[in-house]
Amino acid sequence: MWGFRFTRSKLYAFSVFINNHLKPIKYQNPISETVGTTRRAIAVTKPLNFCFSFQLSSFTSNIDFPSEPKIENSDNDDDDGEDSEDFDGNTVYGLSLSDEGATQDVKKIMDIIHEKGSNYVEMKNKLEVCGVRVSSDLLVEVLSRVRNDWEVAFMFFLWAGKQPGYAHSLREYHSMISILGKMRKFDTAWALIDEMRGGQTGPCLVTPQTLLIMIRRYCAVHDVGRAINTFYAYKRFKFDVEIDEFQSLLSALCRYKNVQDAEHLMFCNKDVFPFNTKSFNIILNGWCNVIGSPREAERVWREMSKRGVRHDVVSYASLVSCYSKACNVNKVLKLFTQMKSFGIEPDRKVYNAVIHALAKARHVKEAINLLKTMEEKGISPNVVTYNSLIKPLCKARNIDEARQVFHEMLQRDLSPTVQTYHAFFRILRNGEEVFELLEKMRKTGCQPTNDTYIMLIRKFSRWCQFDNVFKLWNEMTDKGVGPDRSSYIVLIHGLFLNGKLDEAYKYYMEMKAKQVLPEPKIDQMLQDWVSAKQFAERQMADPKNNQLLDNQLENRIGVESKKIDQKKDFLKQPETRRVVRERGFSLWEQ
Repeated sequence: MWGFRFTRSKLYAFSVFINNHLKPIKYQNPISETVGTTRRAIAVTKPLNFCFSFQLSSFTSNIDFPSEPKIENSDNDDDDGEDSEDFDGNTVYGLSLSDEGATQDVKKIMDIIHEKGSNYVEMKNKLEVCGVRVSSDLLVEVLSRVRNDWEVAFMFFLWAGKQPGYAHSLREYHSMISILGKMRKFDTAWALIDEMRGGQTGPCLVTPQTLLIMIRRYCAVHDVGRAINTFYAYKRFKFDVEIDEFQSLLSALCRYKNVQDAEHLMFCNKDVFPFNTKSFNIILNGWCNVIGSPREAERVWREMSKRGVRHDVVSYASLVSCYSKACNVNKVLKLFTQMKSFGIEPDRKVYNAVIHALAKARHVKEAINLLKTMEEKGISPNVVTYNSLIKPLCKARNIDEARQVFHEMLQRDLSPTVQTYHAFFRILRNGEEVFELLEKMRKTGCQPTNDTYIMLIRKFSRWCQFDNVFKLWNEMTDKGVGPDRSSYIVLIHGLFLNGKLDEAYKYYMEMKAKQVLPEPKIDQMLQDWVSAKQFAERQMADPKNNQLLDNQLENRIGVESKKIDQKKDFLKQPETRRVVRERGFSLWEQ
């Protein structure tokens, strides 16, 4: 296919780059070379072969796939702030195109993509005559809408790069690299990075942010070894490797639950990157808010004290948030009082966590009083503050109080977030209410995300309302939100558990056609079902063979039954054999 020919040409150029610059190893890409200065400074001597004091087994690349994807809560306001750049490498953000002509161009391109499906040759020919003028905003917008189909995205990216009067900029490269990394097409992503180097004549577009995107994508699939090797590639691209870059690596590892690896890495490189409060806070936040382990969080807290690292307001915010999620109100209030006694003024994150803990423990009045105290201290509440009240109230089914807090938030000119509406979606009990709230959500300017559709598809599947399931599925496709791997898993899981096996298998095959990795358990169940179905069809198609197999099965069952009966009879018989002693041994008499 046209798209694949271009991919191979890129990979060929990439292989030439490797052969000219790197030593041959099993996994060949630019992250594999360790620069001399880095070799001296950091405790690593060979690519993908670490000399850390901890065991290499912690760097396994096995991905733990959940049975159903969980919806991440991104409004806790308790992350370490290290990954809060405009482009974080995890998603491709769509643009609100103000130009009507650009909006029409995007619509025209999306119609071509949806019409041609997986026929890339026809799609490319149609694009050639569509008359659309490619621009940076248009390309990023289209990539954001097809981000879950890497082949279409890459085909369009390559086509756009060949149009006259247009050349890819850093933003478009980052968008495409992020999509490729998300779909685990790392070799193709590295080929694009090689293209960004510009050769001997063109300017080099590679920035530290480019490598950070790759680090995060490796961390997302728990390939810690290559994430660390990408960090060592900073020197290869002539970037400075300072404490900030090291902390970005730690933050990326912790964000995707590789907290233990991040902690080992921090301790093993203490001579190169000395301990400080920020580094420990990244690890502490990982145990507190990513893993959610109070025991490990307390251990890191004690380690900070033991090594003379000062606790600051971010440290307290992480631990307070951890206890808040664990519903331990006593420890939350004790820690809140302790930090004030040490002269550390609570910030908004600390107040939000305490308010959430109080509301979760059904101390709503105390939570509202603390919100007023927060304002008196000159700290204005934000959307996360109100979400900290709304979510526990909805969970406790205090609908009236939750709505009252919601209206107060609107009166303060604070726009509700997706998480605000998710709290209300979880307590709805029929389809009419769901679609009514969905419409109100759009009117307020808050567009549903992939997590919103996943939640609602799962809800309607439990209610066996599959008309609404497919309505949401089609809407998700039309809006350019998805579907992605998590969406497919939830849909297939809902169909399978409700006995709609043919529909489940249809979407399973569609998922595999897009080269999206299936969920292992559902994969096994559907394969077993297909095998059983094919066997039954063969039986129905050949009655004579069916009769023969039945006779063979009856004979086999008869033989097995006879063996069982003989065993039972033998056990019932008295022991008649005699025991004799010979040469000091007790033997059965022959």
